[in-house]
Amino acid sequence: MSTTQSERLRELLEPLVSSQGLDLEEVEVDSVGRKRVLRVVVDSDSGADLDQIADVSRALSAKLDETDAMGAGEYTLEVGTPGAERELKEHRHYVRATDRLVKFQLTGGDELVARILTVDDTGVDVEVPGVKGRKPTARRLAFEDIAKARVQVEFNRRNKSDEEDEQDVRSEQETHEENAEEA
Repeated sequence: MSTTQSERLRELLEPLVSSQGLDLEEVEVDSVGRKRVLRVVVDSDSGADLDQIADVSRALSAKLDETDAMGAGEYTLEVGTPGAERELKEHRHYVRATDRLVKFQLTGGDELVARILTVDDTGVDVEVPGVKGRKPTARRLAFEDIAKARVQVEFNRRNKSDEEDEQDVRSEQETHEENAEEA
């Protein structure tokens, strides 16, 4: 796909995606034999659910049908989200990945896997997991020091509500233990 076609598609589709409360992340046209596939990736700070994806897909399909942006010939429109192992390219991507485990490739060639704690205009504060029973360590990464970053899939990912529930259980157990000692 030429840059001009990519830019034209982005200009055409972005207002429709924005009107649905989503961000247009990617527009890509692939040729598969004689067929073409237009892939549109959307997202938002709270994620995109299936109803939002269906709504934006219908809106994009109608707009593409009334224009010649895809030219002559058949094509398939695929609308989706970035996926579990999304690459972080823009500031908003890092914000959305707060509390997630991320693999960073640094400009110096080093790799680092760490959890994003906070994001500001100049970089990210991360927690590097401890190795062999050691405590996690905090580290600051400036955006200019990050060559590439990709969210990692965590099968046993703990979310904040799990930690809060566990803390509530511990507090309740401590209260019961204190009451038992007093009796």
